[in-house]
Amino acid sequence: MKHIPEAYKAREESIAAQSFYHTMHAQNWQDLQAQIAGVSPAMVRRALSHAGHGDIEDFLALISPAAEPYLEQMAALSHELTLRRFGKVMSLYVPLYLSNACSNSCVYCGYSHQNKLLRKTLTPQEIQDEAQSIKALGFEHILLLTGEAPDEAGFNYLLEAVKMLKETFPQISIEVQPMDSYEYAELGQNGLNSVYVYQETYNETEYPKYHLQGMKRNYRYRLETPDRIGAAGIHRIGLGALLGLEDWRVESLCVAMHLRHLQKLYWQSKYSVAFPRLRPHVGLFEPKYTVNERNLLQIITAYRIFDENVEMSLTTRESAYFRNNAFTLGITSMSAGSHTEPGGYAHANKELEQFAISDARSADEVSAFLRAHGYEPIWKDWDQVLQ
Repeated sequence: MKHIPEAYKAREESIAAQSFYHTMHAQNWQDLQAQIAGVSPAMVRRALSHAGHGDIEDFLALISPAAEPYLEQMAALSHELTLRRFGKVMSLYVPLYLSNACSNSCVYCGYSHQNKLLRKTLTPQEIQDEAQSIKALGFEHILLLTGEAPDEAGFNYLLEAVKMLKETFPQISIEVQPMDSYEYAELGQNGLNSVYVYQETYNETEYPKYHLQGMKRNYRYRLETPDRIGAAGIHRIGLGALLGLEDWRVESLCVAMHLRHLQKLYWQSKYSVAFPRLRPHVGLFEPKYTVNERNLLQIITAYRIFDENVEMSLTTRESAYFRNNAFTLGITSMSAGSHTEPGGYAHANKELEQFAISDARSADEVSAFLRAHGYEPIWKDWDQVLQ
């Protein structure tokens, strides 16, 4: 386990004592599958009548096979709720990969320690070069990403990167290795706005089969990360599961349960949900479950009907065709012009990629598409949009 300084130990233990882990650990995966399979059409109609402020039973109904005949109705309702809450505005952001070094062995990930690929961690000057290249594209909101390599791209490295980049970008988010609450608090005090962390799979029994070595093998520590983020007072917390590892209906239900837990305890924070589907990468892993685009539409519309305030992101993992047709059905932010390799904006190098993107359009092309369909692309975060 990671060493926690004595001054922070009691607080970290208090956070763990009330974390979502206890709720999730008490669940039985097969029972959740059976509950979803047992949903009736009447339960789906009840959930639709509670649009925007549903409970977990409503979400369970919306994600079930019984809801599939109602998908057109769900899409229309999701569109209506999104327009009412967010209007015809789409927040655009871009990922900035700082490092592809990683000490974990995750069977589904291109950055996995056992994969033979070039490794690179950006120097301060290279980070500045990337920042200037991204700024020239018009972005005000960046998402910093790394592999999980605490010795090479850990807390101190990230702190210096955030301090450096806050002079250029008013909105900085991270998607990196899990950290302790006191570390998130210091990052927040120095310019960090949002933290995104995906559990990959909520199935505790199957989790070790996907995570063979490294800190990521610790299911509980990862699952408790959003609690630590909330306790640190970070403005926005992003959740999600990696679609394709386990039953996507149960994974989606667990994310919804996790969301409600966090909203109750850390009501000051805002929340975002993303829907990463497995993409081709270096390695031989094949998804255990197929999640097609119709399934993904059901997931997106179910979340919007469940919670009209939650923000939802759709990345360049998805095709331009799908994003063009799905963005009006609940999505509030999209990445554009993405590179998944460290240094890729200043000097593209596909040998360093984490995964192959699907929507390869430039930021200007995505922006032009949105404008042509009556939407205003906003190159910053929702907090600035809604002020």
